Amino acid sequence: MNSEDFLEPVNMYVVVFRQGVLSFHFSMTPHPANVRRRIRQLRDYLILSSDWISYAIIDDITDAFAPLIQNIEDEVDDIDYAILKLHSSTSQDIEKVNKENEKKSEAGDGTSGESGGDMLRRVGDCRKKVMGLYRLLGNKADVIKGFAKRCNEHWEVAPRSEIGLYLGDIQDHIVTMTSNLSHYEKILARSHANYLAQINIRMNERQEQTADVLGKLTVLGTIVLPMNIITGLWGMNVWVPGQEADGDLTWFFAITAGLLCFGFACFFIARALYRIV
Repeated sequence: MNSEDFLEPVNMYVVVFRQGVLSFHFSMTPHPANVRRRIRQLRDYLILSSDWISYAIIDDITDAFAPLIQNIEDEVDDIDYAILKLHSSTSQDIEKVNKENEKKSEAGDGTSGESGGDMLRRVGDCRKKVMGLYRLLGNKADVIKGFAKRCNEHWEVAPRSEIGLYLGDIQDHIVTMTSNLSHYEKILARSHANYLAQINIRMNERQEQTADVLGKLTVLGTIVLPMNIITGLWGMNVWVPGQEADGDLTWFFAITAGLLCFGFACFFIARALYRIV
């Protein structure tokens, strides 16, 4: 799956004669060898004509898509489960998972959780595989249907009707695979939208937390600003009340007590009325 030629189309031409079959392909492919092995296994039980060999080649090519679609199905299920689990997780669960992932990362374990970018890349790669397979299988059912119709024609070298039944089975298989791919694409599109919505929700939660912190800082600044004005007035290099007698700390303790009372009063008012603190 990591190859550069993965899901790249390969052209294969089959010329069917009455006594044999010629196949032409321009790259290494295991299908002729698989058909020859199948012929050796069935030659004692069936009459294997050139029409049957051409059907066997088409059937083997079709079966080659089955493990790819199964892998995509497993990948889609994993992605859908991971995103749904992310939706149902609470903040405490997320923090717990993040702590476990940090411990695994510190221990050198490569199985730590995926970040948001990794999940989006994973969804994108899976959708790319789905569309690649859909592109390869999209029109093949109509082609097989045309071959099956030829088997019902009554001319001398026409394939036998039973080959038409075999080709009809291949057509049903291809239709099933394309339907599954369409279903997987819908699941991935839904999971992609859900994940982006979850990211937006997380961003809104972070913005609300930031706004809450800024609100608390605003209340703190509102309380401290008048106190700074009072201390600034008494800290100027001018004559202020309380300087008549040296060593008299009455004004100092009175101002300090007044500032403390003002601060506590503002704190309780803000908590009671605005519920900010």
